[in-house]
Amino acid sequence: MGVWSGSCHCGAVRFRVEAEIDELTRCDCSLCRRRGALMARVHERQLTIEAGEEHLTLYQWNTRVARHWFCRTCGIYTFHRKRAAPDHYGVNVGCLEAFDPTAYPFRAADGLTMSVRSGEGRAGWSGPRED
Repeated sequence: MGVWSGSCHCGAVRFRVEAEIDELTRCDCSLCRRRGALMARVHERQLTIEAGEEHLTLYQWNTRVARHWFCRTCGIYTFHRKRAAPDHYGVNVGCLEAFDPTAYPFRAADGLTMSVRSGEGRAGWSGPRED
């Protein structure tokens, strides 16, 4: 199991991840595509906010199930609670100290088809897309 310290750019938000990370994902929904973050999926028990929770600001859209947190001071996306797995977080690995993203397999995650267009969400999530 790995242990990483994480923070936003200005350091106002600090957190710790204790997890076995075996792959990274990049989601293709409109929000993730624009922010461009590589994410690691971790269970909610594996993410601890150590300081600066009051500096986090929440952004929600679409179904408002996923909860995306950003530092209100520097604007960096730190992590989000996942829509498809609400007991997990997607952590922006760019915020983790001494984390080498090139050492992990990467795959694209299908978020684009999870968008609500007609007011009805997709019946199920197919999981990460294999390219």
